[in-house]
Amino acid sequence: MEFKIQLQLFAEGEKTEKATPKKRREAREEGQVFQSKEISSVFILLISFLAFNILGKFILKNLIELMKYLFSSFQNLDDIFTQDNIRIKFLSIIAVFLKVSSPILITTYFASLIINYLQVGFLFTTKPLEPKFSRINPIEGFKRIFSKKAFVELGKSIIKILLIGYVAYSFIKKRIGILVNLPSMAPIQILKNFSNLSFQFGIRILGVLLVVSALDYFYQWWDYEKNLMMSKEELKEEFKQTEGDPLLKSKIREKQRKMAFNRMMQEVPKADVIVTNPTHIAVALKYDQELNFAPIVVAKGADIIAENIKKTGKENSIPIVENKPLARAIYETVDVGDIIPEELYETVAEVLAYVYSLKDKF
Repeated sequence: MEFKIQLQLFAEGEKTEKATPKKRREAREEGQVFQSKEISSVFILLISFLAFNILGKFILKNLIELMKYLFSSFQNLDDIFTQDNIRIKFLSIIAVFLKVSSPILITTYFASLIINYLQVGFLFTTKPLEPKFSRINPIEGFKRIFSKKAFVELGKSIIKILLIGYVAYSFIKKRIGILVNLPSMAPIQILKNFSNLSFQFGIRILGVLLVVSALDYFYQWWDYEKNLMMSKEELKEEFKQTEGDPLLKSKIREKQRKMAFNRMMQEVPKADVIVTNPTHIAVALKYDQELNFAPIVVAKGADIIAENIKKTGKENSIPIVENKPLARAIYETVDVGDIIPEELYETVAEVLAYVYSLKDKF
């Protein structure tokens, strides 16, 4: 016995199509946005590091003045432990701490706002805060621990540790002589050398983190786009929701055409003349001097519709005149309910005059 397996049945739910604007909008409302936390962290760290380096002299100056004030304000050891002195000195320390840290904290705060806005834009949603059973479900938690995303994060952490370790080893190896001689230097020289070494080391570490964050940025973009992808069935369902069921829309259009046809055919008995070409096209004209300054087209059609117009005209004793050029010109250029164009006035007038003459005879 031979079995045939239709592989397309297994691929029916496969997500192979790019996300539509509607899917992206709904994902954003749910709080699912493209964002690299590595980029944000490195950018904030870089701004903080630069701010600290720029304000280093300002911070050092204020700390030195604080130390001078603290050590010069005590006359003897007993003064240190009085309640008033402790309160005053504590407030002084807090004031200096706020003075030297505020610029860095404010700079870091605005840096975080800027980098997050550049990645996500303005977004306010409470959907991520809503309680979900999957968050406390141990099975789902176990899946998250051993998920692809968890392994990627572990891989990034290992790579960062290895790269930072290598950079730190290389940096210390090249400057081991300076580090060994630091204790023998003057305090001010120790401070200057230590500051320079710290800055150089920090710049190298930030360079490593910047490379890792750039790779993470592209990975996060790829993962975000992949998670948003849709199957063909999802696309069809979304199209039905936004555009409506195509079958239903076709039925509505068909019903509208029938209603328009019935309304048009009801106007044929009111026509003054039907112009034909003679077999394929029929145009019904009506002229009411009190309502319109020129004849209007009350019905027109080709083939079967033309036959129905002529049949209705005969049943209601409407004169039928054969004029191929006029019938085709009106059929192609004038819509039902519109007045005939000025260039056809003369020809139509001749036809109406002929029709009126026939009525006068009878």
